[in-house]
Amino acid sequence: MWEVGIDLFLLNRGNAYDGLACLFGIRNSFGFRPLAEGRGLPDDASDGLRNEIAAYGGPDDVYGTTWLTWAELAATDWQETDASGTRSRAAAAGTDTDWGRVWSVMSILSDVHGAENVRLVVWFS
Repeated sequence: MWEVGIDLFLLNRGNAYDGLACLFGIRNSFGFRPLAEGRGLPDDASDGLRNEIAAYGGPDDVYGTTWLTWAELAATDWQETDASGTRSRAAAAGTDTDWGRVWSVMSILSDVHGAENVRLVVWFS
């Protein structure tokens, strides 16, 4: 059974659009191959997560809903670049960016629960 762990807003300090493009395909004028674009809400999403989305008006009032497991992130080629070949995934959303705090939390949770059992679910309003 999945449980809501922590709200991303507690760990993030802003909208780094290159990171959102690299990870989720949002505002992807950079030409990244997104890691997890358009997957929708996981079928086995927790009631807590469903309530969070409902607070934003529900699925019809949000966009870009998708998810990504720690196992997928751990297997990512962080040196892969955008379409221009000038910006790497690491530069856009690696451990030295604001995303690094999110990756730290997910890594710790995966030590306890396993890499396939830790995921980040996002949506945009």
